[in-house]
Formats: sequence, structure tokens, C-alpha cells
Amino acid sequence: MEGDNQSIAIEFYMIGLSSHPELQPLFFAVFLIIYIAALLGNMVITTVITTDSRLHTPMYFFLINLSILDICCTTAAIPKVLQIIQSKEKTISFSGCMVQLCIFTSALSAELILLTVMACDRYVAICIPLHYSTIMNRRTCILLAAAVWQLGFLNSIMHTSLILRLKFCQHNIIDHFFCEIPPLLSVARSDTYINLVVVIIADFFLGMACFILTVISYTYIILAILKIRSAEKKKKAFSTCASHLTVVTLFYGGVIYTYVRPAFDNNPEADKVMSAVYAIASPVLNPIIYSLRNKEVINALKKLLERNLIPHK
Repeated sequence: MEGDNQSIAIEFYMIGLSSHPELQPLFFAVFLIIYIAALLGNMVITTVITTDSRLHTPMYFFLINLSILDICCTTAAIPKVLQIIQSKEKTISFSGCMVQLCIFTSALSAELILLTVMACDRYVAICIPLHYSTIMNRRTCILLAAAVWQLGFLNSIMHTSLILRLKFCQHNIIDHFFCEIPPLLSVARSDTYINLVVVIIADFFLGMACFILTVISYTYIILAILKIRSAEKKKKAFSTCASHLTVVTLFYGGVIYTYVRPAFDNNPEADKVMSAVYAIASPVLNPIIYSLRNKEVINALKKLLERNLIPHK
């Protein structure tokens, strides 16, 4: 039954995790552990960088922004997933779905841009080291961070506004575990042509542009590292970039698969898996990847723990 979205109480029934009722307690425990791990990991990274003056550099400034975005990403999705798992109805209201969509898409878009900015930062640091402090000064970093958040929010508002124009049945069944653009478009009861066109355009100008810039940056970075004669300096440069490259690979793989492919094909099961990679797995893995592979962060964490946990004589 079609109708005005504002005149009827629209609900979305999320069946993404309902196909195995006997596994609901396990799903709840896994999602809860993942959420706590993501929150703690990213909060620790943020605290360590903020409290250690030696880490007050552009790279770590952007890492703080990445941690905050990861917290936003998981908080937009997982708490509602936990509520739906425990609920018998397993539904989310139209307004709740739109709020979740807006916050999640905003964080996802901003993180996509931020990873590109971080790649460019590494390019300047390794390929133009003598001009690094001049190019990546405090003002530039703040402006880049502000642009990242604003562009992410604007992209989210654009997609959310277009979905608000669509008509939905009063009761909709979504084969997913949280509100995201592709599954919402699949259940809409009005023409989604404009939405799909805008998604493709956004993917091209935002996703592909960021991807190409990142690839170009790392191509120059790798070439520059290979020219370094000192084995120790070469190892340090590779170690610094390997963490970021790992995060980029995980994140871009999931995002490109989920948002580019649906325009030509639809596979709900694959969508759920890939969404879990960048919405749930990536925010948990990011702190681990950046901390375990980074001696500066580990040393700063040790000093923070010693200062706060070990009693002073």
C-alpha cells in the first residue's frame, strides 16, 4: 500500500539476522563485544594521541578524526542492531531509519575522504619531506579535517533527502541488519531512477576520485621508498604506510562492492557481508592495525598506563 511517508506510520522489518532464530543470543553477544571493542579501541587511540605531545603531528591528528568517525559509524548501526536482535518485532521506525541512514552515510562518506587525505599526507611526508612542515601546517590540517566532515555531511544529506521523497509501504521487509541506501531503494514503491543516478554520480566523483588519488599517492610513495638506501629508514617508511594501506584496502573493498555494484546487480547476502566489513569490522581493526604496527603509539600507551596505573612513590 503506497502512501505519503508523513501520513502513515511506516516501519521496516529487518530480517538480516532473523533467518537463524537459534543463533540470536550468539549474534547479540558478538555484536556487543564488537561494539565495546570498537569504542574502547578508538577511545584509547584518541586519548593516547591527545595526551602525548610527541604525537601532535598531522598524521596522528587525522588518526584522531578517523577514530571519531569509526565511533560514529558503529554507534549509528550496532546499538539499533542489538535492540532489534532482542526485540520480537525486529522493526525500526521510518524516522529512526532515516536518522540512522543520515549519521551512518555521513560517517562513511567522511571516512572515505579522510583516508584519501591521510594518503596525501603520507605522500608529502615521504616524497617531499623537506617541505612537509610547511605544506601540512596546523591551518592546512584543520581546514582539511573541516572539509572532510562537511563533505561527508553534505553527501549524506543529499542521499537522505532523495530517499525522503520516495514512497514506501506501511510495512517493509529489508534483508539487511541496518538502514543503508541499497536495501532501502530495493523496497521503495516509487521510481528510484534519480536516486540510482545520484548514487552512481556520488560514487564516481567521491568514491572513484578518492580511490584514484589514493592509488596515485601510494604509487609515488612506494617508488620513493624503493629509492631509499638505508634499510632501516626503508623499513620504517614501509611500516608507517603499511598500516594505512591495510585500512584503505579493507574499507574501499567493502564500500565499492556495496555501493557501485547494486546499480547493476543485487545480492543481499553478499551486501550484508561486505557492509559488516566496513561498518563493523573496520572500526574494530583500525585501532589494532594502527597501534600494533606503530611503535610510537605503543610507547605512548605504555607511558600513559604507567603514569595512571602504577602508583607513584
